[in-house]
Amino acid sequence: MLSFEEARATLLSAARPIQGTERVEVLHAAGRVLAEDVLAQLNVPPADNSAMDGYAIRVIDLPAANTLLPVSLRIPAGSIAQALEPGTAARIFTGAQIPFGADAIVMQERCIADDDSVRIGLVPKAGENIRRAGEDISAGTQVLSPGAVLRAQELGLIASLGVAQINVFARLRVAVFFTGDELCMPGESLAAGQIYNSNRFVLRGLLSEMGCEVIDLGIVRDDLGATREALRQAAGGADLILTCGGVSVGEEDHVKAAVEAEGVLENWRVAMKPGKPLAFGRVGETPFIGLPGNPVSSFVTFQMLVRPYLRRMQGWPAALPALLTMRADFAWNKSVPVREFLRVRRNALGGLDLFPNQGSGVLTSCTWADGFVENAPATLIGHGDMVSYLPFETL
Repeated sequence: MLSFEEARATLLSAARPIQGTERVEVLHAAGRVLAEDVLAQLNVPPADNSAMDGYAIRVIDLPAANTLLPVSLRIPAGSIAQALEPGTAARIFTGAQIPFGADAIVMQERCIADDDSVRIGLVPKAGENIRRAGEDISAGTQVLSPGAVLRAQELGLIASLGVAQINVFARLRVAVFFTGDELCMPGESLAAGQIYNSNRFVLRGLLSEMGCEVIDLGIVRDDLGATREALRQAAGGADLILTCGGVSVGEEDHVKAAVEAEGVLENWRVAMKPGKPLAFGRVGETPFIGLPGNPVSSFVTFQMLVRPYLRRMQGWPAALPALLTMRADFAWNKSVPVREFLRVRRNALGGLDLFPNQGSGVLTSCTWADGFVENAPATLIGHGDMVSYLPFETL
């Protein structure tokens, strides 16, 4: 068997970042990967403005704390400020432009308003509570580079520059199908020996969360000809073909033979649990990955092997997730010669609890858990040991 590390390295080395781009509204670009430089065409903020609600003053007009000044201006955010008359104060609000002549803002909590005057409770330093033009971003600065993943904060940053549309890499088109005569869809009646196809919902959901365009070819019966036809159809319009089930060595597992007939296949047995059977190759020029059919095996192999591969194809600069070190509040006494991914959940004491049934068909372990413990081959875990933890939210 290939080690888990060898399998992942082979997949990542084969991943070819997508080249196509499209222009999209910044408002709808969350999760996309930037395909161009973003340059600031203006200063942010564009003018000196107040960092808080308070009073704009000239420091020279305050010989001591508790000086009473007449209020000559009221400046809401979005208005154009007049010059501040010497010896007066201006009522000002957060984000409002600083009037010419003012050199400090005193927060309203340190002031006492009295009709048309205000008593300033302290003598501020020049520049206090003033956000200077360009202190966040100076005009001409390169703000983001191609390959940046557009999270909420990047979208806000781009919007602050007045940019409405940007070039991003095109969505990956992933064709999926699911093999097995035993599979049927929710809403249908189960015949003897049949099960509902949970993997279809899991994999579609995972791909959609990653921003992929899903081409769903549905359930393909356990037949070599039907499987070959599905592969040809998928290869016609996808950047990746992803199947679930049929990659083992049973007499009804036709995916391996179908891919070999339509393209090239490397059939792996990866030293990981759950997950072991995994197929990788291509149909024509389209990459192919075949996942195992057990629901937890499919979920784990997607998260740990397929997700990094897709991230590399999407142009993400960091395809591999970061592991945290946390305390195991459980013992694991089963030594196996492969890398294990145990379903765990953080507890109120700052440690990790283990789901009691780690079987590859127990999908409830994945809904209960909030992450995996990545356990090295032939490694026992004692209560209180420090372990490598991968939170689902970092994926």
